[in-house]
Amino acid sequence: MNQDDKQKGGKLPQGSESNQGSQQQAQSGQGQQYGEGNYEATRQYNEGLKKHMNQHDIEREALDAAPKSAAEEKEMQEAERVARSKSRGEGASPDGEDGVGQK
Repeated sequence: MNQDDKQKGGKLPQGSESNQGSQQQAQSGQGQQYGEGNYEATRQYNEGLKKHMNQHDIEREALDAAPKSAAEEKEMQEAERVARSKSRGEGASPDGEDGVGQK
C-alpha cells in the first residue's frame, strides 16, 4: 500500500507485515527493539560489569563473601534451598519442589 492509499483511508489487511510491526512496536513501547530482551539494559549491564571488574579486586570480594563458619555455610545453603523451592526455574517442579536431593 502506498502513501496515497493511506491518505485515502485504505486499511492494511489484519495479518500484514506492516500491521504486525506496528503492533509489536506499540506493545514494546519502542520502535527499534524486537523480540525479547532489552538491548540498552544489556549494554549498560555489560559496561558496568566490565568497569567493576577493572576497578575492584574480584578475588578478594569472592573470599569476603565466602561463609566464615560451618554454621554460616549451612545457613546460606538453607536460604538457597528455600529460594529455589519458590522458583519455577530450572530444577523446580510445578508443585514447588526444587528437585535437589531427589531422584
